Amino acid sequence: MSKIFFDNWDTLLRTLIIGGCAYVSLIILLRISGKRTLAKMNAFDLIVTVALGSTLASLLTSKETTLAQGVLALGLLIFFQFIITWVSVRAEWVRHVVTGEPALLLYHGECLKSALRKSRVAKEEVEAAVRSAGLPQLQSASAVILETDGSFSVIPSDSQDQQPIAGIKMPDSKLT
Repeated sequence: MSKIFFDNWDTLLRTLIIGGCAYVSLIILLRISGKRTLAKMNAFDLIVTVALGSTLASLLTSKETTLAQGVLALGLLIFFQFIITWVSVRAEWVRHVVTGEPALLLYHGECLKSALRKSRVAKEEVEAAVRSAGLPQLQSASAVILETDGSFSVIPSDSQDQQPIAGIKMPDSKLT
């Protein structure tokens, strides 16, 4: 029972040394890989960010994991992130697999029910997004889009431009 709060000084010293070295190593790896590595642009980016945090935590708390193993694991995650993003910028099919596509949820003030179901979004969430954009009601919005990062984009209906929205598949038929 006594080891719950304190085991020994060696364990604390290991955590201090490994933690400092791992932190510096992670900063160096992130600086080398560029700003895109920690961007929160889509679910894939979130997964990499969480995996980096989990790897760092395992390195700090596991006596069986050496500093070299932890830094290699961090470097591997960052390398894979770099390769996937590099390829996705050059190959559209990879980009669609990794990031998906934005979804049009509301068009000219009317919710697209099938799009809401497919995206697993409730009408109330769309209403909240419209209010957050400073609009009083759904009819005040020309469109609401669920972006690939999970955020909502709201386009006011007073927008002068009635052109199709860039990167969005417009509904072919009446609302469903």
